[in-house]
Amino acid sequence: MTSDPKQNAKVAISPMEQPDWPEVRAIYEEGIATGNATFETSALDWESWNAKHIEAGRLVARRDGKVLGWVALSPVSSRCVYSGVAEVSIYVAAAARGRGLARHCCRLPSRLRKQKESGPSRLAFFQKT
Repeated sequence: MTSDPKQNAKVAISPMEQPDWPEVRAIYEEGIATGNATFETSALDWESWNAKHIEAGRLVARRDGKVLGWVALSPVSSRCVYSGVAEVSIYVAAAARGRGLARHCCRLPSRLRKQKESGPSRLAFFQKT
């Protein structure tokens, strides 16, 4: 069995920006299609998705310039009692699954939490069952 050097290439983490949306949306739609990732039935347009997620709380994982996965934070509630609490979304492209990328992405929200300008004090992980 030969190992694919591209599988072992370094993954770069960078802030998610609007030009990433087509790849991010495609990965999100793959997650929706599984029936396990979300209760949503279709992906939103950029403007709607952007309005629901914390701008400083979005990262993409890339290899060779291609988005393989993403992490985004969204407010749990607008009630003041939930101020600083964020829901975490983590999605990995179907072609990149099974290679440890999700494990790496699970560590990214703590990096976001440490950033003072975005810094939710509590993160909520939900799993659809």
